[in-house]
Amino acid sequence: MLSEFRTSIASFPGSALDSVGGIGPLKEIRRRRFDLSLKTVTKTWPWMEAGRLLATKAGLSPFTQHETGPFCIDSVYRKFDNHVASKITSGLKKGAKAVYAFEDGALDSFKKAKNLHLHCLYDLPIGYWRTARRLLENERLQKPEWASTLKGLQDSEEKLARKDEELRLADRIFVASQFTAKTLQDYPGPLAPIEIIPYGFPPVVNGRDYRSGSGSKRLKLLFVGGLSQRKGIADLFAAVAPLEKHVELTIVGRKPSTNCPALDAALAKHRWIPSLSHPDVLSLMRTQDALVFPSLFEGFGLVISEAMSQGTPVITTERTAGPDLITHDHSGWLVAAGSADALRASIEKLIGHPNTIQSAGRAAMETARKRPWEVYGRELAKAVLNYN
Repeated sequence: MLSEFRTSIASFPGSALDSVGGIGPLKEIRRRRFDLSLKTVTKTWPWMEAGRLLATKAGLSPFTQHETGPFCIDSVYRKFDNHVASKITSGLKKGAKAVYAFEDGALDSFKKAKNLHLHCLYDLPIGYWRTARRLLENERLQKPEWASTLKGLQDSEEKLARKDEELRLADRIFVASQFTAKTLQDYPGPLAPIEIIPYGFPPVVNGRDYRSGSGSKRLKLLFVGGLSQRKGIADLFAAVAPLEKHVELTIVGRKPSTNCPALDAALAKHRWIPSLSHPDVLSLMRTQDALVFPSLFEGFGLVISEAMSQGTPVITTERTAGPDLITHDHSGWLVAAGSADALRASIEKLIGHPNTIQSAGRAAMETARKRPWEVYGRELAKAVLNYN
């Protein structure tokens, strides 16, 4: 369906750039690896993003400071959007009928597309900002010791206005969860039709081995994600605190702030791994009894589908893709967001009934088998074609 695919850095198997990505310090390149079938339509503009990566690796934080640094993610994305806008006419000549773009990088492209009478298809990967402000500001007031981890509250009015203008220009909005769609009810005006298409699951593991369920071992819980209270990390620590004799908690994720003593103190009590490769995350998931993902504000939560594909059942909240993927008490468990008590009760239930881990894990794998990533691709393609 693509006449052009424009991105910053793209690596293809067998290419010289892909070979360079095999060198340790440059392994980030291989995270930008795409299928060979895209090579003929791919156009890259790597300069700003390369500068951001280099500044990040060199520890030049003033260059990547939020919204103000010359190589911050906002600056890179805005300039990339402007670059893409300047190239849309070439796509029109190839027969393009629409521009598909993502939040924070669509405004200039959509303005140009409107001038050329092209459709504007918008992908919103996380919930709407006004809802985030309402929910997370309340969290900041209730848990001030975790406030420094809530980076999303730092966006400028200019950036937020750009988000609203992107939504206003969209002719169709694609989201991956019911929760994300619901947050758009806070938009102050009419919106284009919203289509909910949940993401797919990775390949399902074969031969998942579960422990005996004798109850003699501690329950092995895993959290994977940014160590922010947006992800509900404080609620997780509070939930397991009185259960430490019965629970072994592993945390995988980077700190969003170096100035959060509450986070530092909590991490010191548990097993903390700052970073793992994607294959290593999947491998670790297979050794755990459950993934706990108590997010307060999430567009989807890919770690949910990743854990389920590995036969690891998930405890998560209604503010993720959990309600789209999990049947409560069958293939996982849903708890109220922001409630350490509800989270603790769910964990205690697993401690008391360890056999449910295997049954829920197998049900999770069956769910994953029915929705590989290819299904998401087909559904998205069909939705785009039907609109055009």
